[in-house]
Amino acid sequence: MAHSRPSNHANADVFLPDFCGIRMVFAVVIIAELLAFLLVLTPLDTAAQERWRELGLISLFVQWAALSSAAVLCVTRRYLNRLSDVGAASISYLIMLAVLGLVSEVGYRLMNFIGPAHDPAWHLHFLARNLAMGAIINALVLRYFYVQHQWTRNIRAEAQARLQALQSRIRPHFLFNSMNTIASLTRTRPDQAETAVENLADLFRISLSDARNRVTLGEELELCRRYLYIEALRLGERLAVEWEVATLPMDALIPPLTLQPLLENAIYYGIEPRTDGGVIHIDGRRDGERLQIDISNPAATGAARRNGNRLALENVRERLGVYYGADAAVELEQQDQRFVVRVQLPYQRGDEHEGANRG
Repeated sequence: MAHSRPSNHANADVFLPDFCGIRMVFAVVIIAELLAFLLVLTPLDTAAQERWRELGLISLFVQWAALSSAAVLCVTRRYLNRLSDVGAASISYLIMLAVLGLVSEVGYRLMNFIGPAHDPAWHLHFLARNLAMGAIINALVLRYFYVQHQWTRNIRAEAQARLQALQSRIRPHFLFNSMNTIASLTRTRPDQAETAVENLADLFRISLSDARNRVTLGEELELCRRYLYIEALRLGERLAVEWEVATLPMDALIPPLTLQPLLENAIYYGIEPRTDGGVIHIDGRRDGERLQIDISNPAATGAARRNGNRLALENVRERLGVYYGADAAVELEQQDQRFVVRVQLPYQRGDEHEGANRG
């Protein structure tokens, strides 16, 4: 039922960035050019002004070495991903030094070819100087990548833990009420009791599943119908539901348990306190590449009810924020003695989602 995110064949948790990506190549170019400027500004003698005339040559050399290293790391990425962090760092370090040594040697020979020849002592000094500077800079760069990776992984782990905790929240009163309802139906209406048990099991299975997975909108709505079936057994004619979701794309991917907690909230604060019950209205529409789903219920009574009405909204709002950031919104408004919860989120199909992850 759930759609999991595609996984790479190699270790996706390697600390090295993807040097095949255009953004990383652009970053390498910018950092290399800053390094070239730094090399120009480093000397403090009177001949430093002449170094500005060599900026083009120094930039060419640094860019050549940096982009060549990035190209080799891009080609060898699939093999580096199979290694541990220490192994990948060691091999990457040696690769970058080897590329720098090769580029330095080629650069030396080109300078001898197009200009006056240099003596062997200058040759060794040129190679040793470049390799010494490269050893320090490459070590700092790899250390930065590792620290950045650890920080990102910790942030991701905290977000996933928080997301899992938010998804797993099921009100205890719903469980107790459901079990009491099932117990009362076991002897008189065993078929309905069996169906209720199956529906309750589906709810718990989804709430305990991997929070990173997403489900289709059709599956989420089916889960909502199963939940409402359980509540209808308990509330009887006090609960009425009106659906207007025919225009919604059922293939859209959304986080699991996006709508069910809002329906549970609507029943708990809008239907249960009223002796005559009420109607829950679910209205959904698609507006271009965005989806809007409204869930309305009779207005809650009492300040405590109104305050509690916002707890489930914050839960869903936090979870959607983890998935979509500012592209999703959960709003609450009151219209003619009815509370309306409006959920807005981008329309993402399964194939588009998988393609984005692969990129």
